[in-house]
Amino acid sequence: MNFDLLLENLTNPALLFFVLGIIAVSVKSDLEIPANSSRFISLYLLFAIGFKGGQELSHEAFTSEIALSMLFGVFLSCAIPLYTFFLLKRKLSVFDAGAISAAYGSVSAVTFVTAASYLESQQLELHGHMVAIMAMMESPAIIVGLLLISIFNKDETEVIKKRTAIKHSFTNGSVLLILGSLVIGFLANAKQAEGIKPFTNDLFKGFLAIFLLDMGINSGRRLKAFFSFGVFPFLFAALIPLINGIIVAVVSGFVTDDISNRFIFAILAASASYIAVPAAMKISVPKANSGLFLPMALAITFPINITIGMPIYFLVVQNT
Repeated sequence: MNFDLLLENLTNPALLFFVLGIIAVSVKSDLEIPANSSRFISLYLLFAIGFKGGQELSHEAFTSEIALSMLFGVFLSCAIPLYTFFLLKRKLSVFDAGAISAAYGSVSAVTFVTAASYLESQQLELHGHMVAIMAMMESPAIIVGLLLISIFNKDETEVIKKRTAIKHSFTNGSVLLILGSLVIGFLANAKQAEGIKPFTNDLFKGFLAIFLLDMGINSGRRLKAFFSFGVFPFLFAALIPLINGIIVAVVSGFVTDDISNRFIFAILAASASYIAVPAAMKISVPKANSGLFLPMALAITFPINITIGMPIYFLVVQNT
């Protein structure tokens, strides 16, 4: 097995900035990214990847393969929370199991953005319809998670307002921005898109590095409290994404032959949401412990995916 891809990813500047953030917390540095700046950068990343995806999508012909890929993406976002909920319910409360399963069935836009950058380093192209699929996979997982909680919840004082939750899963800012940018990118012609190319393309990797520095700082702050929950959440957050990613890297071969598309499917299946799902759960399931599912997604799953996950998924896709 060739580990060159793993070594290359471990020396990626964006990843090293993530590690720097964790180190800053461990040495009690006062280094931090202002909250407003962090929010702007996250919005920029979503805007840039959506707009570029829309431009790519405008050059693609809608085929049966693209339609099948979209159905496959929605299937994954429903199937993953279904099976993970019952694993989690053995050790955790219904509320925590539902929130965590929704997070792992949904997707991480930042992991997706990092994967797009990884594809570029391998001289491969991110196809525009995969951006649309990523956006489509946000909401179904949230809805499935909420439905599972409502079915298995025995606490009559904790009734979930389904209509509010479902509406929020579609109007969440990150979902709306990525979809809106995708549509705008699709509608803009090449000459119009060229005018903002320096902003959407040239600055992208620099902003990604700063954002991952901020993610490292946030992860470092949550790690200590997270370990008080025992070993089960850690093992779940470390192993389930790798299992999901490897299985989907293989199974996606029945949907598409394109290496970059299969790699992105693996990343989408392996990633966990720490933006859209926590926002939805905060409104709908206040009993779900954010001190549990946020560190699982952000401090464990995210770094595992961007360090060892991506090279493993890429190798599996290349060899199956």
